[in-house]
Amino acid sequence: MTYETARAAFAEWGVDTETALDRLSHIPISMHCWQGDDVVGFETKTGSSGGGIQATGNHPGRARTPDELRADLEFAYGMIPGKHRLNLHAMYLDTEATPDRDEIEFTHFEPWVQWAAEQGLGLDFNPTFFAHAKADDNLTLSHPDAGIRDFWIEHGKRCREIAGQMGAALGSPCVNNIWVPDGYKDTPVDRMAARARLEASLDAMLAPPQDNARMRDAVESKLFGIGVEACTVGSHEFYMGYAIRKGTLLCLDMGHFHPTENIADKLSSVGLSVDEILLHVSRPMRWDSDHVILLDDSILQMAQELVSTGLLDRTHIGLDFFDATISRTAAWVIGTRNMQKALLRAFLLPWDQLRRSEDGLDYTTRLMVTEEYKDMPFGPVWDEFSARHDVPTGRTLITELDRYQGTVSGRG
Repeated sequence: MTYETARAAFAEWGVDTETALDRLSHIPISMHCWQGDDVVGFETKTGSSGGGIQATGNHPGRARTPDELRADLEFAYGMIPGKHRLNLHAMYLDTEATPDRDEIEFTHFEPWVQWAAEQGLGLDFNPTFFAHAKADDNLTLSHPDAGIRDFWIEHGKRCREIAGQMGAALGSPCVNNIWVPDGYKDTPVDRMAARARLEASLDAMLAPPQDNARMRDAVESKLFGIGVEACTVGSHEFYMGYAIRKGTLLCLDMGHFHPTENIADKLSSVGLSVDEILLHVSRPMRWDSDHVILLDDSILQMAQELVSTGLLDRTHIGLDFFDATISRTAAWVIGTRNMQKALLRAFLLPWDQLRRSEDGLDYTTRLMVTEEYKDMPFGPVWDEFSARHDVPTGRTLITELDRYQGTVSGRG
């Protein structure tokens, strides 16, 4: 089927495919750097991999240097329609210096900023509160030891300053997302004390003023993880309350909730209380297992909720998965394109008719429309979007992904 035929089919339902394509072209996805190297980073000083951060597999081609990672990213962006962003963790500094986490500065990330400017990309940032000797207890900002808390508070302050400078340099606000692995393997006797320490540390870390035109603070919750099965200090309820009181973004990670929870359902609830939302889109096959996202019901429902509620303009979309059993560049491409495909399908739904049916309590028509609509020709519209951005689809895309993988498979 041609695009023009598909366009006519959607027009019969009152949907303009050109409007959908235009909307999609203006939505950047923040692609995460850590898929490319299995969450190893480029620090000279090494510590333990605390906090449950683990990439499984040993597929050839892992990026070992910033230059290799940037080359992989350039290829991946070349296979994805539109202009996007890069989500960078603090452990991915690019410098000959060996600063500890509480010593990092903007200069240690300038090569990334220069590269992003050349590529026309925005940057987002994350403090790294794991994989360090001072995180071995799975406690950082909530640690009983004030010295350890101060170390991590300083790290967070420096990351906020770095994020602000990134945003200023690139002319696009940098979202600085705060996630800590803090928790207990067995049941604690005083959860309130730990959460009070976390709140006080966050307050100290966020105290230095930053311009919202340069950077935005976000806080991210988690249900549980390896080594913190009994209690996660920064729970969803903790951070939702904190974001509402303090005016930060609230980050919802699809892998950080119970597998039966629908994250799409949370959007309209939190959207009434927070100004902006950050999404970390992932596929939790079990708990926080961070598989490459598929074009499945969870992603489709999330995209539909963003579009139908009008929250898309207040939501920053980022990805968060790391799979070392497959080509890392292919994982980026597949996951990002699937997020875009889900948004495109949401733009192509006949929302006016669906709302009329729902508001009129005509749930039969609502159900019939949504089911019949599954047979609509979404594929040709996506192909047209890809062609306009000069990126391949189908077998051509697979050939390109295989070709690039062959060029990096010799990395040790």
